[in-house]
Amino acid sequence: MTCLSHTVELAVAGNEASDLLPVRAPEVLAAYGARRAFWTVLDEGPVEGCLALLVERYDGSWLTVHVPMDAGAENGRTEDGEALARHDGWIYVFGSHFGSKRGPLRPRRAFVARFREAEAVAPLPRLHVVRNQFRLHRAVNDALLAAGIGVLPAGEQVRHLFIAATRARGTARAKSWVDRLTDDDLPVNVEAAAFTPTGTLLLGLRFPVTGRGEPILVELADVAGMFDRRSWPRAVGAYALTGVTRPGELTGFRALSARDDGGYDAVVGSIDALGKRSVLLDDHPTGGDVTSRHVRFRWPADPPGSTVAGELVADLAPLHNVEGLTELDGARYYVTDEDHRVALLIAPDRES
Repeated sequence: MTCLSHTVELAVAGNEASDLLPVRAPEVLAAYGARRAFWTVLDEGPVEGCLALLVERYDGSWLTVHVPMDAGAENGRTEDGEALARHDGWIYVFGSHFGSKRGPLRPRRAFVARFREAEAVAPLPRLHVVRNQFRLHRAVNDALLAAGIGVLPAGEQVRHLFIAATRARGTARAKSWVDRLTDDDLPVNVEAAAFTPTGTLLLGLRFPVTGRGEPILVELADVAGMFDRRSWPRAVGAYALTGVTRPGELTGFRALSARDDGGYDAVVGSIDALGKRSVLLDDHPTGGDVTSRHVRFRWPADPPGSTVAGELVADLAPLHNVEGLTELDGARYYVTDEDHRVALLIAPDRES
C-alpha cells in the first residue's frame, strides 16, 4: 500500500463522500479561512443538498461545510451525484446515470449540474440542473459501439434487470425517453469526470468495461451547450485504459483528476461493491474483490487510437472504496466512500 502520512476523520450530514476537487476560487478560500479546501459530493439525496467542502484551516485543523444550493424547478428531482469537474469557472456535478444494485436504471440519476465556484459563498447559491432523459446514455452506448474496443457483453440478468425492465417501466408510463434505450444497450455507471484543455469532457465509467476487464473513458463534446438548450453532448470517442488491470480482474474507474502538467490521475477498482446484492457481480463475479489503485495517463494518447496507456502510481490495497483523489501542494489526497463517515487520506507526493 502507498505510504499514508495520516488520515483525517470527518463527517458531512451523516453521509459518505464521492470525488475530490480542489477549490480554486479565492472567494471561497477566504470565506472559510482556508489554507486549502476541496469540494466533494454526497451520494444520498438530491444534488442541491449534497455538495460540501472539506476545509483545512491555517492552524492545521479540518472542518466540513455542507453547502446547500437552490436548483429551482429541479429541486428534489435528482439523486446519486458521483463526479465533479471544473471548466471555465464552473464546477460540474455528474449523476451516475445508473440504477440501484438490482436495477432498473433511474432517470433521476441521469443529470448534469453546475454552479459558479466564485458564487458559492452566497447564502443559497444557484445550481443549474439538466436532466437529460437518457440522452447521455444513448451517446455513450453509440460511442462504445463505434469505437470497436471490445466491450464486455452484459450478462443475462444485467440486460433484463437494467435495460429491459427500464424500457418496460418507461413504456407503461408513456415516457418520451423510451426510444433512447435499445435491447442491446449496456447500463452506464458514471463515476469519474475531468475536462481536457480543449474543453471536451472525459467520463470515467465504472461499468461497462472491456472484454479484457479494462476501464473505459468516453470523450464528450458540447457539454456546456445543454444548459441553454443549444445542444446535447455528443460523443467524440471511447477508449480503453490499458496496463492498469490485473489478469482475471474487471476494473472500472472510481475517480479522475486533471493534473497541472497536462496528465490525469485516476483511481481504478471494482465494478460494484461486495455484499450489497449487486446484479453486476452476480453476472461478473471477478469484478468485486478488486482493491483500489492510483494510476496515471497522458491525454491525448500518443499515438492516437482507441487505447490509452496507463501506469501504476500507488497500490491502495487493502482499500476497496477510494472514490476521489487529487494532488495539491506536494501531497496526494484521497477520499473514501464509507457509511456515515468521510475519511480523507493524505500521502506524500512521492513514495517513501
